[in-house]
Amino acid sequence: MRHVGIVGIGQTPVGTWVDRTLSDLAVASLRSAMQDAGADSVQALYIGNMLSGQLQRQENLGALIADAAGLRGMPSVKIEAGCAAGGAALHMGVLAVAAGVYDTVAVIGVEKMAGYPVGDVLAALATAGALDEAAHGLTCAGLNALIMRRYMYEYSWRHDDFAAFSINAHRNAVTNSNAMFRRPLTLEEYRTARLIADPLTLLDSSPICDGAAAVILCSADAARHFRHKPVRITASAVATDTVALHDRSDILWPRAVYASAKAAYGQAGRSPQDIDLFELHDAFSITAALSLEASGFAEKGAGVRLAQDGAIALKGSIPICTFGGLKARGHPVGASGLYQAVEAVMQLRADAGNNQVEGARIAMIQSIAGSGSFVATHILEV
Repeated sequence: MRHVGIVGIGQTPVGTWVDRTLSDLAVASLRSAMQDAGADSVQALYIGNMLSGQLQRQENLGALIADAAGLRGMPSVKIEAGCAAGGAALHMGVLAVAAGVYDTVAVIGVEKMAGYPVGDVLAALATAGALDEAAHGLTCAGLNALIMRRYMYEYSWRHDDFAAFSINAHRNAVTNSNAMFRRPLTLEEYRTARLIADPLTLLDSSPICDGAAAVILCSADAARHFRHKPVRITASAVATDTVALHDRSDILWPRAVYASAKAAYGQAGRSPQDIDLFELHDAFSITAALSLEASGFAEKGAGVRLAQDGAIALKGSIPICTFGGLKARGHPVGASGLYQAVEAVMQLRADAGNNQVEGARIAMIQSIAGSGSFVATHILEV
């Protein structure tokens, strides 16, 4: 297998872009990434997306975006893995280059959620869960609320104790020009936020939004043709768990997070102690706590303590969500994994400005779908 690196990155601002189409967002991020790389062309497109079939009634996304980008005839496919579609697309792009199928590919994550009835969006999101749970009215928020309630009971945490995750995300988003919510968050605002699904509130939850991000991957042999020295992808691992929570032996231990992180550490020859920053999947604040634990950064039940002690801050021992994460940068579901990749590359290039993690050399990114039923973990290094 060949070494694979990222030589170009591009992203659109995250927001509610009612006047922009899905293909418009995707092409904008692709062109930005190609310009960043100094690339005139690529050999294939891999596109991460979750909701085009349900919301845009368009499943032929590969051809649609290749056509819109002026790349007709290009091999181009949509990769769908729920909210982790971006991470899954990156995994497939890495495999294609590592196996020698292509020397240069573009991986795009794109989602268009604004401009549609909220009920339609929520119904589409519910399809990532188990049908028997959805039949009883359990939404993504409802499922994560059950997990959070059990976590609070088992480990004697209060709801206020989770505030540090959201406060950290918003603090980092202030200086991210592409973030959706560029304002700080106070503890009082967190405490008084509107309830979504007890105990989850609005400020525990990531928003519905639009956006696209892209990376250009290449083999080590092809790297000399591009503007930037590659950021190496030293690990790309995916894992699955049961879709239904009621089929899991322990809903507070996301086995797919653990399995994908363990596999990634093995591929890269790294351990949690080597990671300089972690762009985790904070779709809900409870997800951040469980990801830190299952990825080896904290003992079971102690992920919240890392946030309270400031370990997750930019100058902490394991910075997370360094540009605002899903909570404050925004979570255009199928695109979030590629936003994580773009942000990690910016950190490793020392090009993160006020969001820079000093001395960052190794970054981990992780995308989660279906409350932990599918997880993609990557390790990037310079």
